[in-house]
Amino acid sequence: MADAMSVVSVGSLEQIGRGLLPESPVLQCVQIKPMASQNGNERYRVVMNDTQNFIQGMLGQQTNHVILEGKLKKGSLCRLTSYQANYVKDKHILIILDIDILEQYGEPDKLGAPVALEPPKQEATMEDAKPQPGNIAGNNFYGNKPQQEPQQQQQQQRALPSRTTGASTGGSHGSIHPIEALSPYAHRWTIKARCSHKGDIKTWHNKNGEGKLFSANFLDDSGEIRATGFGDAVDQWYEYLQEGSVYYVSNPCRVQLAKKQFSNVNHDYELTFEKDTHIEKAEDMDGVPQVRFNFVTISDLQTVEKDATIDCIGILQDVGEVSEIVGKTTSKPYSKRELTLVDNTGYNVRLTVWGKTAENFEARPESVIAFKGVKVSDFGGRSLSLLSSGTMKVDPDIDEAFKLKGWYDGSGRNEQFQSHQNTMSAVGAAGGNDKNTYKTIAQVRDENLGMGEETDWFSIKATIIYVKQDNIAYPACLSEGCNKKTVEIDPGQWRCEKCEKTWDRPDYRYIMSVNVSDHTGQIWLSCFNEVGLQIMGLTANEVMALRDEGDERRVSETFADANCKTFAFKCKAKMDTFQDQQRVRYQVQYANPLDFSREAKKLADIINLYKIQDDSLFVS
Repeated sequence: MADAMSVVSVGSLEQIGRGLLPESPVLQCVQIKPMASQNGNERYRVVMNDTQNFIQGMLGQQTNHVILEGKLKKGSLCRLTSYQANYVKDKHILIILDIDILEQYGEPDKLGAPVALEPPKQEATMEDAKPQPGNIAGNNFYGNKPQQEPQQQQQQQRALPSRTTGASTGGSHGSIHPIEALSPYAHRWTIKARCSHKGDIKTWHNKNGEGKLFSANFLDDSGEIRATGFGDAVDQWYEYLQEGSVYYVSNPCRVQLAKKQFSNVNHDYELTFEKDTHIEKAEDMDGVPQVRFNFVTISDLQTVEKDATIDCIGILQDVGEVSEIVGKTTSKPYSKRELTLVDNTGYNVRLTVWGKTAENFEARPESVIAFKGVKVSDFGGRSLSLLSSGTMKVDPDIDEAFKLKGWYDGSGRNEQFQSHQNTMSAVGAAGGNDKNTYKTIAQVRDENLGMGEETDWFSIKATIIYVKQDNIAYPACLSEGCNKKTVEIDPGQWRCEKCEKTWDRPDYRYIMSVNVSDHTGQIWLSCFNEVGLQIMGLTANEVMALRDEGDERRVSETFADANCKTFAFKCKAKMDTFQDQQRVRYQVQYANPLDFSREAKKLADIINLYKIQDDSLFVS
């Protein structure tokens, strides 16, 4: 106990109350209490003691690990290496950004007889005296306080500067405020932060009028926050802000509760640019980190709550085609593409990207991709969806990416992976829960895939035995990302009703029907452009050009060459209505040539299950 008393920074809280910030004070933690979690993100309140006074505090999210790892306990002595102090109405609040736990002193009982800090005795000026949006609820966290009189509830709040291990000043910008400490109660602040993401400009039209907006994320060493600009702010700041650059952002800038459904960052608040908000590019980028990830492994997705927002990283195993869906509420078409990721935990997961990200996706299979801001869904077990505010980096220059690439090149390429969905039905010949196990064509029919209300997914290995040669392609619009069918209104005039444009030629895209076979039977599959290109070896434009030129011999050779090719097909089965009759339609999402080294590894694993001895096949 004597040793503990000798290291506590006695009187340091009184200095903080007077606006002085002692460097790296040593305090005792006398209470820890979790706050209500938001979007699966835990926050913690603490009470710190210097033997004479106590103060309420809040841990920054980047310091949660000291609680999760069991290092910070009631009674622990801690050194605050980075913190920020506020005075909100009648309470002093400490925002703890970085902390060292002095574990050698154990967890002694409460040291001294601390009392709450007294409010500042200086009178508020007329400039600072403003009604506040409300107090930070303490819920009698440490002792009881008498009910305040109404006039006392109009006291001003004043934000005190921060004490950090890094630079806390920005030259002419004065004291730099940490992002973690931003709240509606802070004023006259400036942050120095990196623009870690800038979204597209979005417009809306409704009965109340029309408008536009954009959002950007700002990151500093303490945390990340989302900022949104509306109307004139879009014209003023959208081109000025560039991803990766560092800026000084100063109020007036509205700080309000974050709309978690639109954000992929963990801050409780978000910013809205106002008319006089000041933003200036910083030439000095020291002390501002690059984009920060908090990765969740694919195997741990089962423990993540539905609709939570996470970061993930994995090897890109498969890339699906771009498809289009129509929104139920907006009736607008949306482009989507499904990716399959794997990592070194032995699991895979389906991740959907949308809009321009889906249409312009160019990453090659076996690349390492890091995603920031993906939503966790429980559809089919566990799946992921990249939010509009999320970001994607291919082959990022981070340790996690190098580790994954090394694992995949060393052994991961030949491994089989489990999925979180339908694990009981994924038991294959190898005796494990491998969702990648192929079905035979007979199994697809016997299990009545596609006969229910939901879409069924399956994979088969099959060989093409016939390609239907009529109606193999349709004339599509040349507008980027449109792909709608055009109509020839006059010779050499192709009209797209969606874009309301006329072209002198169409862009032909495959819509093929192929008959494939394995050792158990045959099945017809519907294929679209990317799969058709793999099967035919020529673009649809090239095949149609051969037909227009009357080169029937070359056309016949092209279709003949497509036969006897073997692929691993990823398909979906769904009930369809054709000419007033219901039937199951099998649609190919993507097709990959067989990886013979991987297939050989699977066969070897199956053989090993039988434990055949070297001489067991011979009869003596």
